[in-house]
Amino acid sequence: MSRRPIIGLAATAAAAALVLSGCSGGAANDDGDPSGEITVLTNRTDLVDTTFKDYATEFEKQYPGTTVKFEALTDYEGDAKIRLNSKDYGDVLLIPSSNVTKDQYANFFEPLGSTEEQSKTYRFANEASFDGTAYGVSTFGSAMGYVFNRDVWTKAGITEPPATEEEYLAALEKIKANGSIPYYTNYKDGWPLATLEGNLGAVQGPKVRTEMIATDSPWTEGNDQYNIDGLLFDTVAAGLSEPDPTTTNWEESKNLLASGEISSMVLGSWAVSQMQDAAEKAGESRDVIGFWPMPWKTDEGFTSVTASDKFLAVSKYSKNKATAKAWIDWFTNESGFAASQGAISPVISDPAPDTLADFSDLGVTYLELAPDPVGKEAVINDIANAAEIDLFGNTYRQKLIDIARGAADGDKESAFADLNERWAAARADVAE
Repeated sequence: MSRRPIIGLAATAAAAALVLSGCSGGAANDDGDPSGEITVLTNRTDLVDTTFKDYATEFEKQYPGTTVKFEALTDYEGDAKIRLNSKDYGDVLLIPSSNVTKDQYANFFEPLGSTEEQSKTYRFANEASFDGTAYGVSTFGSAMGYVFNRDVWTKAGITEPPATEEEYLAALEKIKANGSIPYYTNYKDGWPLATLEGNLGAVQGPKVRTEMIATDSPWTEGNDQYNIDGLLFDTVAAGLSEPDPTTTNWEESKNLLASGEISSMVLGSWAVSQMQDAAEKAGESRDVIGFWPMPWKTDEGFTSVTASDKFLAVSKYSKNKATAKAWIDWFTNESGFAASQGAISPVISDPAPDTLADFSDLGVTYLELAPDPVGKEAVINDIANAAEIDLFGNTYRQKLIDIARGAADGDKESAFADLNERWAAARADVAE
């Protein structure tokens, strides 16, 4: 897989102009030439002393007189939440995804320009914007689908991606008959279950969040929420997942997929390179790991929802905003980080990564969700919180798995009826 830098100098200069536009003043070294030291908070404890150290060296060569220091947080979300209560959270940081709502962005982060202008150069600008202003730039993006062991599926006679849930479940049955665990939930670690929500929009389209805000029953057949959770429920209920989900292990799942002991997991394309690394370490070809779109094909073909991983932002309280913004620009446009992760580059003009070769062959359409209506950016979270349904977490999906495997009372119909009832009640409360 290529690890090359993936943008030309002309595009870099244009992107820099966009990133550095729309800045507010009021801090030391806000505008002007980059110089001095910055601290960058990161969640990548695995890269901070290797890849990122090399990045800092290259950046400092390009901008003499600058110094980049990293602070790696093991529990990034938890630690960042605490740090945001003070003004001491570095110069550049990743916007926490679980405890900062969009209407709070201006309290913590420096504006990076208008959403409209950022969207001309960068993907996912809507996701880190509020009221027409962009506060973050994507580190990289992912497309939703499922990673699978190509040898296992081929041995079972499946050489093309299933187009419907029925075809998908039938394929998993064939795989089970051949001795491999068809699907792995990663129930115990939990967070992989949260990533399933990334499929929102695959059938309903880019305005799905607005439609969810307007309905009392998202868990109704034909809706994305029903498709996402229904496919999970049906897979487990049919005995097509691991025998004991309480013993799953995320790191081990990579080895199990590489060996063919398990055959598939629904994840973002960011996971492909990690699975390929595991295959390579096990002496297998990287090509044994494939990535296919979800089984909800329409007359227009397969669709995959794309979304960003973390977003880089500049602290509102940074004393060195010029250098902080230069770092974000350099990291995005010149480091080659997205390519090294086998991920979708945030730069629109960059090519698709090798990890999405299957999608390219299949002509999969990529879909980016539309921004929520102005003034309603936080409504879907408000409803979910009031309903005590962690849409972007894992608890309620763990309960669905427990019901599906017979470890908790209920069935699919009663579980979805309960979710709809709670959603409807919460909508009424939030609207008041």
